Amino acid sequence: MDEIFHFPFLTGLLLAALLPVLGNLLRLRDEWLAALGLAHLAAAGGLLALACALPVMAGAISGALLGVAGKSGRAGRSNSAYAVMVLAGWSAGMLLAANSAVGEALAHAVVDGQLYFSGHGELLASAGLACIVWPALRWLTPRLIAGRLMPAQEKASAKAAWRWHLGFDILVALAVAIATACVGLMASFALLFIPSWLAFSRARNWRQTNLLASAISVLAYLAAFFLALHFDQPFGPTLCALLVLLLPLVGMGKK
Repeated sequence: MDEIFHFPFLTGLLLAALLPVLGNLLRLRDEWLAALGLAHLAAAGGLLALACALPVMAGAISGALLGVAGKSGRAGRSNSAYAVMVLAGWSAGMLLAANSAVGEALAHAVVDGQLYFSGHGELLASAGLACIVWPALRWLTPRLIAGRLMPAQEKASAKAAWRWHLGFDILVALAVAIATACVGLMASFALLFIPSWLAFSRARNWRQTNLLASAISVLAYLAAFFLALHFDQPFGPTLCALLVLLLPLVGMGKK
């Protein structure tokens, strides 16, 4: 592999290992559609940043955090609200592309991803994300699982459960925003959605679920990276196609 692809390769590898672990918790909470909504808002924020000559990463993070603000209310935790996020992000992104100097070509670049053009800035952002997410999940995961399996106990407890729910939402928003800026909208969602779907149908415990989801994601990423590079294909669609092809090979998920 040529030296110019070292940064892109490591950036995508970190995201491929990390996103499925967050995807497992999203699936546990029946919030996987929220990931797609946040990805669309992140893409719209990235396009707005481009139109204003600002860093794409900053715009993507701002767009995703805006989605968290809307999701934090009780009314925001529903599939209907998540669908509104998808529609709002998509329409805003397309209108920005059609009515600004950014143009549709750059809009497609944000949606499809520009992994092969990632540099040290994107690698640092992905590494920083990993340094935040892994320690945070050690504290968040048991509380989120308990809240999902024993909601009555969480409500009866005097502890402020909103802290870990909001903390997890912010982690997901940061991860989705950084991944959208690096690998694109649909590839980010695919890494959050499909590996966890497959792992949930086959793993026997939570630790095995995380390991299996990350393994599936990393293997699909490695194959997509080198296939897209060798055959001069866009990375995002290649990765999504490989993950979809895994479904009948590994077995469709139960949920």
